[in-house]
Amino acid sequence: MENPELSIVVPSHDRPLRLRWLLNALDAQTLDRCLWEVVVCHDSFGVETDRVLATHPLADEGVLRSTRLPAGTAPPGANRNAALKLARAPTIVFTDDDCRPPRDWLENVLRAVRKYPDTIIQGRVEGDPHEYSMRHSAYPRGQYFPRVPRPWAECCNIVYPRWLIDEVGGFVEDVYSGEDTDLNLRALDAGGRYVGDEEMLTYHAIEEGTIRDWIRGMAKWSDLALLFKRHPQLREALPLWIFWKRSHAWLPLALFGVHAARRHMWGGLLLVPWGMQWQNRHPGIRGRLRFLIELPGWAVIDLAEMVVLARGSVRYRTLLL
Repeated sequence: MENPELSIVVPSHDRPLRLRWLLNALDAQTLDRCLWEVVVCHDSFGVETDRVLATHPLADEGVLRSTRLPAGTAPPGANRNAALKLARAPTIVFTDDDCRPPRDWLENVLRAVRKYPDTIIQGRVEGDPHEYSMRHSAYPRGQYFPRVPRPWAECCNIVYPRWLIDEVGGFVEDVYSGEDTDLNLRALDAGGRYVGDEEMLTYHAIEEGTIRDWIRGMAKWSDLALLFKRHPQLREALPLWIFWKRSHAWLPLALFGVHAARRHMWGGLLLVPWGMQWQNRHPGIRGRLRFLIELPGWAVIDLAEMVVLARGSVRYRTLLL
């Protein structure tokens, strides 16, 4: 393990069970162990994460190494930077502790790296097949993008040449969201090349969320305003240059429609463009009824997200909704 070709870098925070599932999936990889290593940095509370890292078979084999930062102090960029200091390979593979890759993931990663040398490569992400049923819960949370590369350059499945990361100084450590997009944009400004590889597939967790779960996890999104302040060219990917999601752009019209419907029947038509964003969640007649029942909850989630982004807009003096 003195000269691996790939270093898999993982940040973690208080998800010991999912981290174990990730490590188990890496333990099952078909790529020869002499070609890769795993480096984890976490800032978890308690001892569970340290126990997972110390007792996992990959640690016994010398494939897994880890470090930690003071509990609750590190945004994802800080954890990744600390792990990078231990990484020894010329190619860095980023993934997250709530991913569970298929057995041939690293084989496909290495194939892509050899096909596109010295290139940033983003792989496809789908929902974890073991948790597929969660997609039918009321307010599921997860990541899914079948077409790559994306302008956001999410770090749940992406490859960077090590020299390029070093050249731009690694991740910023003053935000809790958008640090992966920020790194990508600075790397491109430094002359990096960015491509997608759909065969480089990994799976992301699907969680059975509630409205409360969504709202509790929203605070970090206020930092997105700083991302768009630092990189205004990103606004080209936003609806009307200021809305983070398409559903956010239609929500004000929908809320006005609710108010107008009290006096005029046509007011209800103003809800249609926003409601169309969610119409394909559940098939069939029962699915359409369930869709109507869930809509108020999605409105609450969208509105709460816009409030969080508005707070970030005030803090960083740039408009993002």
